[in-house]
Amino acid sequence: MIAITKTITPDYEPDFEKGEIILLDKPIRKSSFDLVYKVRKAVEVQKVGHAGTLDPQATGLVLVCTGRMTKEISNLQLLEKTYTGIISLGKTTSSLDAETEFDSENSFEQVTEKEIFETRNLFLGKITQIPPMYSALKSNGKALYRYARKGVEVERNPREVFVSRFEIKNIDLPDIEFEISCSKGTYIRVIANDFGKKLGCGAYLKKLRRTQIGSFCVNDAFTIDEFREFVNNCSPVVHSV
Repeated sequence: MIAITKTITPDYEPDFEKGEIILLDKPIRKSSFDLVYKVRKAVEVQKVGHAGTLDPQATGLVLVCTGRMTKEISNLQLLEKTYTGIISLGKTTSSLDAETEFDSENSFEQVTEKEIFETRNLFLGKITQIPPMYSALKSNGKALYRYARKGVEVERNPREVFVSRFEIKNIDLPDIEFEISCSKGTYIRVIANDFGKKLGCGAYLKKLRRTQIGSFCVNDAFTIDEFREFVNNCSPVVHSV
């Protein structure tokens, strides 16, 4: 499956109406829909969508599809995803990441490296998660995060996901650097929160970056400004009306 990346040949003539897959590197504090909006404006095609939400506090790879390639979104969403990040012990937040204020603080000095690696092993293979309140999942037609911002808790059903790889890259307490590969629907924030519960000190997701979706890599992705420049410099196929 061909995608538009920073390394695509200069003579490639994109056909955004017929359909393209674009690799973009999302900055922090921007939503995946922000990228969709900016791509739509840049390519002047109405049918644009993304193949998997990335939280505002996270950075990294987002696949944006245009034209007829939007029909491939459901297939692209099934691809395994890889993330790097930092789990920070001893503090928790209601959003499970750095978006909201700390709501508890506990000592982590008793935690050993051995316990960290043993706990990591509990999150390999099939695991069960309860989706976070701060998420785009809907209840009665309303996104859960809208309830969460009003302090309302909604019952959520647990779901099964699969973690194929979970590597601890560095330990400098309270921070644990990791790399993880997992299935569609896996909430890394929930893993961080559950990790802290298992260790008895609490934890939140301090940093997250999506580096890969299937064979697509963030190293090949445009920033949105680079993509705009690409569109301005290329010769996209023009359809007569």
